[in-house]
Amino acid sequence: MEYTWRWFGPADPITLGEIRQAGATGIVTALHEIPNGEVWPVEAIAERKRLIEAAGLVWSVVESVPVHEAIKQGLPEAERYIDSYCQTLANLGECGIDVVCYNFMPVLDWTRTDLAWPLPSGGTALRFDQTAFAAFDLYLLERDGAQDDYSDAERDAASAYLETLDASARSRLIDNVIAGLPGTEEHYTLENFRQALDAYRGIDGERLRANLARFLRAIVPAAEEAGIRLAIHPDDPPREMLGLPRVVSTAEDARFVIDSAPSPANGLTFCTGSYGVRADNDLVAMARRFAPHIHFVHLRATRREADPLSFHEAEHLDGDVDMVGVIGALVEEQRRRRHEGGHRLPMRPDHGHHLLDDLTRDSRPGYPLIGRLKGLAELRGVELAVQRLLPLSTVHTEES
Repeated sequence: MEYTWRWFGPADPITLGEIRQAGATGIVTALHEIPNGEVWPVEAIAERKRLIEAAGLVWSVVESVPVHEAIKQGLPEAERYIDSYCQTLANLGECGIDVVCYNFMPVLDWTRTDLAWPLPSGGTALRFDQTAFAAFDLYLLERDGAQDDYSDAERDAASAYLETLDASARSRLIDNVIAGLPGTEEHYTLENFRQALDAYRGIDGERLRANLARFLRAIVPAAEEAGIRLAIHPDDPPREMLGLPRVVSTAEDARFVIDSAPSPANGLTFCTGSYGVRADNDLVAMARRFAPHIHFVHLRATRREADPLSFHEAEHLDGDVDMVGVIGALVEEQRRRRHEGGHRLPMRPDHGHHLLDDLTRDSRPGYPLIGRLKGLAELRGVELAVQRLLPLSTVHTEES
């Protein structure tokens, strides 16, 4: 696989030089400074690409070109934003960039309640605690209808948890959930967050899925013309929350995406951490089933806790993800592509633990230097072992 690394542009405290030393060859980035819905100019794309290549790296994947909320809601002005999206794809293709990751999560991107959860080793991890999230939803956000989404026991536990938080801890929980994590393009206060949620009243899973299909039918032809492969990222966490539907959470959802606009340009970001939060997602089976449609890979492991709706980011080779099995399936797909002249398969380590100097240096939650370096090294080791041990006869290769 192609070893890539997420970089948040010139403002990222981790430099391109450090990324190269970590063992990555490709950069995953975006023009985060451009507001959602606006066209990315060719000049801005070319300048960012020049900066990356000057460091001896390549711009391998765009993550992400955000989808405007008007598109997700199916509003009349969605057509204007879809046209802008198509033009951005054309401009990226003109600059030679051929993989674009995106997501279709309403309002919130990925969500955590703890950004520096202490680990027994002394490092820290990202964590989603269902009780803390319920306390936010019920008693800090005070969302209309929230009471109906939780059992009596869950409401009592959330209330008791809230009583343990002082004013500073309550503010931190609010910020962790809605202020925006790395890569998130929208940032909220409690008041405008309530307004953003209200905009989805009456939009259920069926309607959101229809809006996604409409979006795909519009942009996939533009991606084909631009020579771009689209890779949708799954929901994180992969379930409905805050009264909002989520429609890219399961294997059936992934099949819906592919079938909505059948094309080699329409595919998946296979994120083992997001899909792995759900016990009903068989990741190895999914990797094999969807292998030809996987255009980008996020390799990370999540660990479900006693409350199955709570989880934390585990070490890359730990957690509930059969990482060896997943990498084995991806190696087989990589061999098939090599034999048939198919596309490269970029992967990146994701959501590393903050370790050693990460604990004192300026780095973004989930995106430390040393924690991701460790993850990348471990994943590369597994891939090499699988390459050596997997019989060539299991796949079609030039040698066979």
